[in-house]
Amino acid sequence: MVQRLRLRYAKRGRLRFTSHRDFARAFERALRRAGIPMGYSAGFTPHPKISYLGAAPTGVASEAEYLEIGLAVHMDPEAVRVALDSCLPTGLDIEECVPAAGETLADRIDTSWWRITLPGLDFSTVDTAVQGFLAAAEIPVERLTKKGRRSVDARAAVVSISTVGGTPTTGSGPCVILDLVVRQVSPAVRPDDVIAALAAVAGCVPTAPVRATRLAQGRLDESGQLTDPLAPDRAAALAAREGSPETIAGAQR
Repeated sequence: MVQRLRLRYAKRGRLRFTSHRDFARAFERALRRAGIPMGYSAGFTPHPKISYLGAAPTGVASEAEYLEIGLAVHMDPEAVRVALDSCLPTGLDIEECVPAAGETLADRIDTSWWRITLPGLDFSTVDTAVQGFLAAAEIPVERLTKKGRRSVDARAAVVSISTVGGTPTTGSGPCVILDLVVRQVSPAVRPDDVIAALAAVAGCVPTAPVRATRLAQGRLDESGQLTDPLAPDRAAALAAREGSPETIAGAQR
């Protein structure tokens, strides 16, 4: 492997129903169609060097999904982004591609910021449910898994939850928008777990399917803000360009 690249991609519109396995298949086809010279693992069944991190659940949208690829030759990151984006369906969009630098992506991501739309509910009802949620020390909810039903504490992983507004929705009456910041623990606490917890503490039940979008991933800094996991890679790439012989020669001219 000669070069590592980190990519941020989005799942939008109807493509939010794409499972992680579906995306992985589509992405590998896009790599082949775009002619990206991938590095491969050793052994009897070599696989392209692709590392995924914390894929969003099926059915939710995201503006901040991340993966890393290993290339057999050096390529311009922006050229790779454009080539891959053109080979993926609209709604699976490659937003950014940067050379990998420093620690792993897993070292830079431990928290997600979600925005959730709750249809058919008024602001005061949801706000009361949120206050009850925050006051609780523990809120167990049941989740159906491949191994049957299991209980998950929906409260412990939540850093913050707040109502950020309410807007009318065509055909469904009012809706309320929630901002949710949740740590990525095991087992993961998903938006639907938090919605189930709001129903448990205050009978807050949406009248139509909930829409959730992951807006960002990162680590919480001292001020409680999420850091951008690709920021160190961008900084390293910029420093490399500014210190290159071509850049120095251009500055001297």
